[in-house]
This record gives sequence, C-alpha cells and structure tokens, in this order.
Amino acid sequence: MPEGRVAEGRVLESEEPALPLGTAPLYASAPSPEDTANATTAAAVSGPRTFAVDCGGGGIKTALLDAAGTQIGPARRTPVRYPFSPAALENIIAADAAALRAEGADFERLTVGMPGMLRHGVVVYTPHYIRRAGPHTRLDPEMEAAWNGLDIRAALAARFSRPTLVLNDAEVAAAATVTGRGLEVVLTFGTGLGNAIVDNGVLAPHLEFSHAPLRWGLTYDDVIGEIERIRLGDAAWSRQVARAIESLYPVIRWDTLYLGGGNAARITESVRERLSGSVVFIPNAAGMSGGVRAWDLVAASERARAEQ
Repeated sequence: MPEGRVAEGRVLESEEPALPLGTAPLYASAPSPEDTANATTAAAVSGPRTFAVDCGGGGIKTALLDAAGTQIGPARRTPVRYPFSPAALENIIAADAAALRAEGADFERLTVGMPGMLRHGVVVYTPHYIRRAGPHTRLDPEMEAAWNGLDIRAALAARFSRPTLVLNDAEVAAAATVTGRGLEVVLTFGTGLGNAIVDNGVLAPHLEFSHAPLRWGLTYDDVIGEIERIRLGDAAWSRQVARAIESLYPVIRWDTLYLGGGNAARITESVRERLSGSVVFIPNAAGMSGGVRAWDLVAASERARAEQ
C-alpha cells in the first residue's frame, strides 16, 4: 500500500499484500507461531538479533529479525508527522524498542534504511524529512540544517548503545535480494524512486537517480513518484515507469534488474510483459528483511575495496 500523510497513531503490520506471479520469494513477513518459536531458538544459537528500521516518506516501520533475516513477531508502523526531525526519528525507534523489551525481546544491533544520499552513515541529503508538510512541499530551513550533514549512524549508536548501520533504504532492500553475480540493480518505487547498484557482491557508491533530470525539466521522482501515480492512475503511470527504466539501461547495462518498493505491485501486467529480459519483482518486505544481510554486504564491499 503506498505511503502518504496519515493520521496519528501506530499500527501493527502482520501481513504483506499478495504478490504478483513471478515475484522473487523472500522472508515471510508474518511467520506462524511455530515459525516464530523456531526462529527464536535459531537466533539464540546462530547469531545476533537485528532491529530493522525502514524509513519512508509516510511512515517508519520497525521489526525484529533473527540471524537468518526472519521476522520475529509483527512489524510496527508509525506515521511520519511533518516537520520531522532527527530527534523524532530517534524517539519512534526508542518507543518501538521499548515495546519489544516489554514483550521480553531485545536486539544486539540496529539497521536503518532511509531515503536520500548517505555516505558512511552521514546524511548528505535527504529529500522528504527536510520539507514542511511532507514530500514535494516547501523546504523547512530548520529541518534542512538538522538533517543534512548529520552523522545519523553515530547519533543512533550513541542513543541505543548498539552497533548501528545506516544505509539508503534501497541498499537495504538490495542486501535481501542480490545474488553477488554480475551487475545487479535494485529500483524501488514508493514516495519516490530508490536505487542501489551491486557489482559482483560489492555495493557501489550511492547515486540518486531520483533527482536526475528525465524530461521537460522534470526529475525521475517527478515523473514516476507517488504523486504522479495518483494523478495519472496505475496504467499510465506504469507506462512512464517502463520509459524511465528504458532510459536508464543504456547508462548502466545491468545483468539483472530488481523492481521493488510499495508501488512495484501496481505496475500493470502489460508493462511487466514489456520489461523483457532479466527483470525480477521483489516484495516490499525486502526493505526490512535486508537488515541482516546488509551487514554482510557492507563488510564484503569494504574488504573488496581494501584489496584493490
């Protein structure tokens, strides 16, 4: 379900919408009680539990993952109330972490995926949270100063006293998805366009395709973001998605392309057929379940660069 401005409150998310045929399977988002019990036992034996945070333009989702990336219990979602400060994000995570502990659970490390350009845990630029009333509204100078340049990884590590990893949200989804073979690209469709590039298991420096000009002075976000999808309807929007993807291929020439995010399920069947070749649809849950493998992806990428 696409994200947008919604009323105050907190909901538990125990189910993902049905996925189209041909979708790549990932971790289940709503394990049975038996699966949860097995996962709890496995996590205690095989490795740390990860508290995964998926930050969107309309809501912040959190979930506890075992060492295999299987979700333990339901996810929680808190609507984003604008203007949205770094302290507000910390407080949402803290509230959900407290709820976990009240249920007798805890975590050993924290993974956060958020929109925008991040380098080594530092926010270079984030597009939504610096706005006064949500995505594509006027800039809030106070929020712009608070977010851009913030070492969010260090801030969260200090707040929660846990090892912390902060990446672009599409890169977390990529961690749940890629095989490590060839040049793999992940595009996510939600409030805007997210992307990640992984070359033979090595995460490339982040690029923001969403802010690149596409046509008539409009960016990719302008043409295929959520606001345009609502304006056009799914059919016309899907055709624009296809044209956007076709415009990117000559620049990147990927071996495999993965399409995910909350709005990927809205791409029409006719456009799916048009996107021939190595295109795989992945569930929106990848943005959460990748919270475990993201640590391995970053470690492998750092080792590969050190050996160069």
